[in-house]
Amino acid sequence: MITVGAFAENTFFLRKRDEKEVLIIDPGDESARIIQLIEDRGWNPVAVVNTHGHIDHICAVQDLKEKYGIEFYLHSDDLPLVKEAPLHASLFGLAPPRVPEMDHDLAGLSTLSLAGMTMELRHTPGHSPGSVTFVLPGRVISGDVLFQSSIGRTDLPGGDFDILMNAIRTQLLPLPDETIVHCGHGPETTIGEERRSNPFITGEAGPG
Repeated sequence: MITVGAFAENTFFLRKRDEKEVLIIDPGDESARIIQLIEDRGWNPVAVVNTHGHIDHICAVQDLKEKYGIEFYLHSDDLPLVKEAPLHASLFGLAPPRVPEMDHDLAGLSTLSLAGMTMELRHTPGHSPGSVTFVLPGRVISGDVLFQSSIGRTDLPGGDFDILMNAIRTQLLPLPDETIVHCGHGPETTIGEERRSNPFITGEAGPG
């Protein structure tokens, strides 16, 4: 994982141990830095796979698609967010990103097999309509659904607090307590830690 861009977004690289094929997950920005890391490690990217389509998670996608001739996987409910990325950039005073085209739709899929690995996909909307959590043995990549002691924002277009909390309770909290949560921003945590102390889960915090 490396942290990139103005929003300090976590970009992940997923591969089998001792293998060169790698998935790039949520390349949010700083494509040159991402490419340099890939080249330094001698990795072979096979796809870009995103948890969701907000601007801070997609700004390096097109550069990586072109550099490595790879395809982009996204839940189609988030396509409007990707297409509106230049507008969202202007609202934050940022340069407009290159808008990537989605090549493969994650909607309706329960698993995804790439780079010799199979991930379980769980649709976890609420932060965005098409947010997806990737579940692997002992760990999840949650995008902006669940954070250490917090949850994803729901005041952005397509956000809904009640939908997000339902997704967390039905799709994430049933996982074992020791499951590591790799978040889209900030440090990793565990399901058990969030079950015990996250104020949104314990009921001490609410929308707004």
